[in-house]
Amino acid sequence: MSKKLVIGAAGQLGIELVLALQSQHGVDSIHIADIRVPENEQLLKSTFLHLDATDEGAMHKVFEEGQYEEVYHLAAMLSATGEKRPLAAWDLNMQSLLNVLEAAKEGWIERVFWPSSIAVFGPSTPKTNVPQDAVLDPTTVYGISKQAGEYWCRYYHEKYGIDVRSLRYPGLIGHRSVPGGGTTDYAVEIYEYAALRKPYTCFLKADQALPMMYMDDAVRATMELMAAPKENIRIRTSYNLHAMSFTPAEVGESIRQLIPEFDLNYDPDHRQAIATTWPESIDDHAASADWGWKPELNLDAMTKVMLEAYQSRVIHIAP
Repeated sequence: MSKKLVIGAAGQLGIELVLALQSQHGVDSIHIADIRVPENEQLLKSTFLHLDATDEGAMHKVFEEGQYEEVYHLAAMLSATGEKRPLAAWDLNMQSLLNVLEAAKEGWIERVFWPSSIAVFGPSTPKTNVPQDAVLDPTTVYGISKQAGEYWCRYYHEKYGIDVRSLRYPGLIGHRSVPGGGTTDYAVEIYEYAALRKPYTCFLKADQALPMMYMDDAVRATMELMAAPKENIRIRTSYNLHAMSFTPAEVGESIRQLIPEFDLNYDPDHRQAIATTWPESIDDHAASADWGWKPELNLDAMTKVMLEAYQSRVIHIAP
Protein backbone atom coordinates (compact mmCIF):
# COMPACT_ATOMS: atom_id res chain seq x y z
CA MET A 1 0.00 0.00 0.00
CA SER A 2 1.47 3.34 -1.05
CA LYS A 3 1.36 5.95 1.70
CA LYS A 4 0.86 9.69 1.53
CA LEU A 5 1.76 12.21 4.23
CA VAL A 6 0.11 15.60 4.68
CA ILE A 7 2.18 18.02 6.78
CA GLY A 8 0.18 20.94 8.17
CA ALA A 9 -2.95 18.79 8.23
CA ALA A 10 -4.67 20.94 10.88
CA GLY A 11 -4.64 24.04 8.67
CA GLN A 12 -7.39 25.42 6.43
CA LEU A 13 -6.15 23.71 3.26
CA GLY A 14 -4.77 20.70 5.12
CA ILE A 15 -8.13 19.65 6.56
CA GLU A 16 -9.83 19.81 3.18
CA LEU A 17 -7.03 18.01 1.35
CA VAL A 18 -6.85 15.19 3.91
CA LEU A 19 -10.59 14.59 3.68
CA ALA A 20 -10.35 14.33 -0.11
CA LEU A 21 -7.32 12.04 0.00
CA GLN A 22 -9.01 9.80 2.59
CA SER A 23 -12.08 9.56 0.37
CA GLN A 24 -10.03 8.61 -2.67
CA HIS A 25 -7.35 6.37 -1.13
CA GLY A 26 -8.73 5.27 2.27
CA VAL A 27 -7.81 6.43 5.77
CA ASP A 28 -5.10 3.80 6.24
CA SER A 29 -2.98 5.03 3.33
CA ILE A 30 -3.03 8.65 4.52
CA HIS A 31 -0.83 9.83 7.38
CA ILE A 32 -1.19 13.33 8.81
CA ALA A 33 1.26 15.52 10.70
CA ASP A 34 1.08 18.85 12.49
CA ILE A 35 2.44 20.63 15.53
CA ARG A 36 -1.14 20.67 16.89
CA VAL A 37 -3.75 17.94 16.94
CA PRO A 38 -6.54 18.47 14.39
CA GLU A 39 -10.00 18.91 15.88
CA ASN A 40 -11.68 17.14 12.98
CA GLU A 41 -12.52 13.58 14.09
CA GLN A 42 -12.49 12.22 10.56
CA LEU A 43 -8.88 13.32 10.06
CA LEU A 44 -7.81 11.42 13.17
CA LYS A 45 -8.97 8.15 11.66
CA SER A 46 -5.65 8.34 9.81
CA THR A 47 -2.32 7.92 11.59
CA PHE A 48 -1.40 11.21 13.29
CA LEU A 49 2.21 12.31 13.84
CA HIS A 50 3.00 15.17 16.20
CA LEU A 51 5.68 17.01 14.24
CA ASP A 52 7.55 20.32 14.23
CA ALA A 53 8.25 20.88 10.53
CA THR A 54 11.31 23.02 11.29
CA ASP A 55 12.99 20.16 13.21
CA GLU A 56 15.25 18.59 10.59
CA GLY A 57 16.07 15.51 12.63
CA ALA A 58 12.46 14.74 13.51
CA MET A 59 11.33 15.33 9.94
CA HIS A 60 13.96 13.06 8.42
CA LYS A 61 13.21 10.31 10.94
CA VAL A 62 9.54 10.40 9.91
CA PHE A 63 10.42 10.29 6.21
CA GLU A 64 13.02 7.55 6.52
CA GLU A 65 10.71 5.31 8.51
CA GLY A 66 7.57 6.15 6.54
CA GLN A 67 8.90 5.74 2.98
CA TYR A 68 6.07 7.85 1.63
CA GLU A 69 5.14 7.86 -2.02
CA GLU A 70 3.86 11.43 -1.77
CA VAL A 71 4.31 14.25 0.74
CA TYR A 72 2.02 17.28 0.71
CA HIS A 73 3.93 19.93 2.61
CA LEU A 74 1.44 22.62 3.62
CA ALA A 75 2.92 23.97 6.86
CA ALA A 76 3.34 27.74 6.61
CA MET A 77 2.70 31.06 8.32
CA LEU A 78 0.38 33.11 6.09
CA SER A 79 0.61 36.71 4.91
CA ALA A 80 -1.10 38.79 7.58
CA THR A 81 0.22 36.74 10.50
CA GLY A 82 3.69 36.61 8.93
CA GLU A 83 3.96 40.41 8.92
CA LYS A 84 3.59 40.37 12.69
CA ARG A 85 6.32 37.72 13.11
CA PRO A 86 8.54 37.99 10.02
CA LEU A 87 11.56 36.01 11.24
CA ALA A 88 9.42 33.22 12.61
CA ALA A 89 7.50 33.13 9.33
CA TRP A 90 10.72 32.89 7.33
CA ASP A 91 12.04 30.11 9.55
CA LEU A 92 8.87 28.04 9.35
CA ASN A 93 8.21 28.58 5.66
CA MET A 94 11.75 28.03 4.41
CA GLN A 95 13.40 25.57 6.80
CA SER A 96 10.46 23.19 6.67
CA LEU A 97 10.51 23.15 2.85
CA LEU A 98 14.26 22.49 2.77
CA ASN A 99 13.78 19.63 5.24
CA VAL A 100 11.29 18.01 2.84
CA LEU A 101 13.42 18.60 -0.25
CA GLU A 102 16.48 17.12 1.45
CA ALA A 103 14.46 14.04 2.41
CA ALA A 104 13.36 13.66 -1.21
CA LYS A 105 17.00 13.98 -2.26
CA GLU A 106 17.80 11.05 0.07
CA GLY A 107 15.22 8.96 -1.78
CA TRP A 108 12.69 8.74 1.06
CA ILE A 109 9.92 10.49 -0.91
CA GLU A 110 8.87 9.91 -4.52
CA ARG A 111 6.80 13.07 -5.12
CA VAL A 112 6.46 16.36 -3.24
CA PHE A 113 3.69 18.92 -3.35
CA TRP A 114 4.38 22.40 -2.00
CA PRO A 115 1.98 25.36 -2.25
CA SER A 116 3.00 28.77 -3.50
CA SER A 117 0.73 31.81 -3.63
CA ILE A 118 -0.27 34.96 -5.49
CA ALA A 119 1.76 36.66 -2.73
CA VAL A 120 4.82 36.15 -4.96
CA PHE A 121 3.48 38.96 -7.15
CA GLY A 122 3.76 42.64 -6.31
CA PRO A 123 3.79 46.24 -7.55
CA SER A 124 5.83 45.43 -10.67
CA THR A 125 3.48 42.61 -11.69
CA PRO A 126 0.64 43.33 -14.15
CA LYS A 127 -2.66 43.88 -12.36
CA THR A 128 -4.73 41.71 -14.70
CA ASN A 129 -4.16 38.35 -16.42
CA VAL A 130 -0.76 37.89 -14.80
CA PRO A 131 1.26 35.60 -17.11
CA GLN A 132 2.96 32.43 -15.94
CA ASP A 133 6.40 33.97 -16.35
CA ALA A 134 5.59 37.34 -14.76
CA VAL A 135 8.14 39.17 -12.67
CA LEU A 136 7.93 38.06 -9.04
CA ASP A 137 7.92 41.12 -6.80
CA PRO A 138 6.70 40.16 -3.30
CA THR A 139 6.28 42.78 -0.58
CA THR A 140 5.57 40.50 2.42
CA VAL A 141 7.75 37.97 4.19
CA TYR A 142 5.18 35.34 3.20
CA GLY A 143 5.55 36.29 -0.45
CA ILE A 144 9.33 36.46 -0.19
CA SER A 145 9.43 32.97 1.29
CA LYS A 146 7.15 31.66 -1.45
CA GLN A 147 9.32 33.24 -4.15
CA ALA A 148 12.44 31.69 -2.63
CA GLY A 149 10.64 28.38 -2.21
CA GLU A 150 9.67 28.27 -5.87
CA TYR A 151 13.31 28.61 -6.89
CA TRP A 152 14.42 26.01 -4.35
CA CYS A 153 11.87 23.59 -5.80
CA ARG A 154 13.18 24.17 -9.31
CA TYR A 155 16.76 23.85 -8.09
CA TYR A 156 16.15 20.48 -6.43
CA HIS A 157 14.35 19.24 -9.53
CA GLU A 158 17.10 20.32 -11.92
CA LYS A 159 20.02 19.39 -9.66
CA TYR A 160 18.76 16.16 -8.10
CA GLY A 161 15.78 15.12 -10.23
CA ILE A 162 13.25 15.60 -7.42
CA ASP A 163 9.65 15.34 -8.64
CA VAL A 164 8.35 18.44 -6.83
CA ARG A 165 5.14 20.12 -7.96
CA SER A 166 3.53 23.40 -6.93
CA LEU A 167 0.56 25.72 -7.43
CA ARG A 168 0.26 29.46 -6.92
CA TYR A 169 -3.00 29.49 -5.00
CA PRO A 170 -5.30 32.51 -5.07
CA GLY A 171 -7.40 33.31 -2.00
CA LEU A 172 -9.05 30.05 -0.84
CA ILE A 173 -12.62 29.92 0.43
CA GLY A 174 -14.10 26.98 2.31
CA HIS A 175 -16.50 26.22 5.17
CA ARG A 176 -14.98 23.14 6.83
CA SER A 177 -12.19 24.99 8.66
CA VAL A 178 -11.32 28.46 9.95
CA PRO A 179 -9.01 30.81 8.03
CA GLY A 180 -5.37 30.86 9.01
CA GLY A 181 -4.37 34.53 9.05
CA GLY A 182 -4.35 35.45 5.38
CA THR A 183 -5.19 38.68 3.57
CA THR A 184 -8.17 37.09 1.80
CA ASP A 185 -9.78 35.68 4.97
CA TYR A 186 -12.67 38.13 4.69
CA ALA A 187 -14.13 36.00 1.89
CA VAL A 188 -14.68 33.16 4.37
CA GLU A 189 -15.78 35.25 7.36
CA ILE A 190 -18.37 37.17 5.36
CA TYR A 191 -20.43 34.04 4.65
CA GLU A 192 -20.48 32.96 8.28
CA TYR A 193 -21.69 36.40 9.38
CA ALA A 194 -24.33 36.44 6.64
CA ALA A 195 -25.62 33.01 7.68
CA LEU A 196 -25.90 34.24 11.28
CA ARG A 197 -27.76 37.35 10.03
CA LYS A 198 -25.06 39.53 11.55
CA PRO A 199 -23.57 42.66 9.91
CA TYR A 200 -20.03 42.23 8.64
CA THR A 201 -17.26 44.82 8.58
CA CYS A 202 -14.72 44.02 5.87
CA PHE A 203 -11.03 44.78 6.43
CA LEU A 204 -10.49 45.46 2.69
CA LYS A 205 -11.93 48.26 0.55
CA ALA A 206 -15.21 47.65 -1.24
CA ASP A 207 -13.59 47.72 -4.70
CA GLN A 208 -10.49 45.62 -3.94
CA ALA A 209 -10.58 42.86 -6.56
CA LEU A 210 -8.48 39.76 -5.90
CA PRO A 211 -8.18 36.27 -7.42
CA MET A 212 -10.20 33.74 -5.44
CA MET A 213 -11.11 30.05 -5.54
CA TYR A 214 -13.55 27.72 -3.81
CA MET A 215 -11.68 25.21 -1.67
CA ASP A 216 -13.00 22.13 -3.45
CA ASP A 217 -11.58 23.45 -6.73
CA ALA A 218 -8.22 24.06 -5.05
CA VAL A 219 -8.13 20.54 -3.61
CA ARG A 220 -9.11 19.03 -6.94
CA ALA A 221 -6.40 21.04 -8.71
CA THR A 222 -3.84 19.78 -6.21
CA MET A 223 -4.81 16.15 -6.68
CA GLU A 224 -4.99 16.46 -10.47
CA LEU A 225 -1.54 18.03 -10.55
CA MET A 226 -0.09 15.22 -8.44
CA ALA A 227 -1.79 12.56 -10.58
CA ALA A 228 -0.51 14.01 -13.86
CA PRO A 229 2.27 12.12 -15.70
CA LYS A 230 5.70 13.39 -14.75
CA GLU A 231 6.51 14.29 -18.34
CA ASN A 232 3.52 16.67 -18.45
CA ILE A 233 4.88 18.87 -15.66
CA ARG A 234 6.88 21.51 -17.51
CA ILE A 235 6.96 24.12 -14.76
CA ARG A 236 8.97 23.30 -11.66
CA THR A 237 8.66 26.64 -9.89
CA SER A 238 4.87 26.91 -9.49
CA TYR A 239 1.84 26.93 -11.78
CA ASN A 240 -0.49 29.92 -11.92
CA LEU A 241 -3.98 28.89 -10.81
CA HIS A 242 -7.18 30.88 -11.31
CA ALA A 243 -10.93 30.45 -10.91
CA MET A 244 -12.62 33.85 -10.36
CA SER A 245 -11.91 37.42 -9.32
CA PHE A 246 -14.24 39.60 -7.27
CA THR A 247 -14.42 42.50 -4.83
CA PRO A 248 -15.94 42.52 -1.33
CA ALA A 249 -18.83 44.58 -2.72
CA GLU A 250 -19.51 41.91 -5.35
CA VAL A 251 -19.55 39.20 -2.67
CA GLY A 252 -22.04 41.30 -0.75
CA GLU A 253 -24.30 41.58 -3.79
CA SER A 254 -24.05 37.85 -4.39
CA ILE A 255 -25.09 37.19 -0.78
CA ARG A 256 -28.00 39.65 -1.02
CA GLN A 257 -29.50 37.59 -3.82
CA LEU A 258 -30.23 35.01 -1.11
CA ILE A 259 -30.23 37.19 2.04
CA PRO A 260 -31.49 40.63 0.95
CA GLU A 261 -31.08 42.21 4.39
CA PHE A 262 -27.35 41.41 4.70
CA ASP A 263 -25.49 44.46 6.05
CA LEU A 264 -21.91 44.90 4.79
CA ASN A 265 -19.58 47.69 5.96
CA TYR A 266 -15.92 48.53 5.38
CA ASP A 267 -13.05 49.47 7.66
CA PRO A 268 -9.75 48.73 5.84
CA ASP A 269 -6.82 47.79 8.09
CA HIS A 270 -3.18 46.77 7.58
CA ARG A 271 -4.24 43.94 5.28
CA GLN A 272 -5.44 46.44 2.69
CA ALA A 273 -1.85 47.54 2.07
CA ILE A 274 -0.92 43.93 1.27
CA ALA A 275 -3.93 43.39 -0.99
CA THR A 276 -3.14 46.52 -2.98
CA THR A 277 0.13 44.99 -4.17
CA TRP A 278 -1.53 41.79 -5.44
CA PRO A 279 -3.03 41.28 -8.91
CA GLU A 280 -6.73 41.17 -9.74
CA SER A 281 -6.65 38.18 -12.07
CA ILE A 282 -4.30 35.39 -13.17
CA ASP A 283 -3.58 33.72 -16.51
CA ASP A 284 -3.45 29.97 -15.89
CA HIS A 285 -3.25 28.68 -19.48
CA ALA A 286 -0.08 26.73 -18.65
CA ALA A 287 -1.93 24.65 -16.06
CA SER A 288 -4.79 24.06 -18.49
CA ALA A 289 -2.45 23.02 -21.30
CA ASP A 290 -0.11 20.81 -19.26
CA TRP A 291 -2.50 18.84 -17.04
CA GLY A 292 -6.02 19.91 -17.95
CA TRP A 293 -6.89 22.31 -15.16
CA LYS A 294 -10.40 23.82 -15.28
CA PRO A 295 -12.32 25.46 -12.39
CA GLU A 296 -15.94 24.44 -11.71
CA LEU A 297 -17.51 27.08 -9.41
CA ASN A 298 -18.13 30.78 -10.04
CA LEU A 299 -19.02 33.39 -7.41
CA ASP A 300 -22.79 32.85 -7.26
CA ALA A 301 -22.46 29.06 -7.20
CA MET A 302 -19.90 29.32 -4.39
CA THR A 303 -22.12 31.74 -2.45
CA LYS A 304 -24.99 29.26 -2.54
CA VAL A 305 -22.77 26.42 -1.30
CA MET A 306 -21.15 28.49 1.45
CA LEU A 307 -24.40 29.91 2.80
CA GLU A 308 -26.13 26.53 2.79
CA ALA A 309 -23.22 25.01 4.69
CA TYR A 310 -23.13 27.74 7.35
CA GLN A 311 -26.92 27.92 7.65
CA SER A 312 -27.20 24.17 8.21
CA ARG A 313 -24.58 24.51 10.92
CA VAL A 314 -26.51 27.32 12.60
CA ILE A 315 -29.75 25.33 12.46
CA HIS A 316 -27.98 22.27 13.86
CA ILE A 317 -26.60 24.12 16.92
CA ALA A 318 -29.68 26.24 17.55
CA PRO A 319 -31.50 25.40 20.83
